[in-house]
Amino acid sequence: QVQLVESGGGLVQAGGSLRLSCAASGRTFNTYIMAWFRQAPGKEREFAAAISRGGAMTYYADSVKGRFAISRDNAKNTVYLQMNSLKPEDTAVYYCAATPRVLNSAQVMGVIRYDYWGQGTQVTVSS
Repeated sequence: QVQLVESGGGLVQAGGSLRLSCAASGRTFNTYIMAWFRQAPGKEREFAAAISRGGAMTYYADSVKGRFAISRDNAKNTVYLQMNSLKPEDTAVYYCAATPRVLNSAQVMGVIRYDYWGQGTQVTVSS
């Protein structure tokens, strides 16, 4: 089992940047696929980005591709989401998620595929 704690959210103007962090407990961090999801008010939780166990493979939603970058440091049990060129429509609660499952490139985007979730961190982008 793993516990996830996100940090780094806040209020930023459109065009600005934020870096989210997600710290994981336990000694098996490198056995988990890690991902970031987000949920805006009144909307369903949606996939943003995912990264493979070793960090070699990354996956992005079309809406964030080219602006967001996911990375991980297995020595620090931490996954990051660098968010650049932020837009008001990026406003949401951002959640870190983890799964020990073997997933293909389509499955990594599915909310139901992830077993562990953080409490979320609010990101607000003003226009």
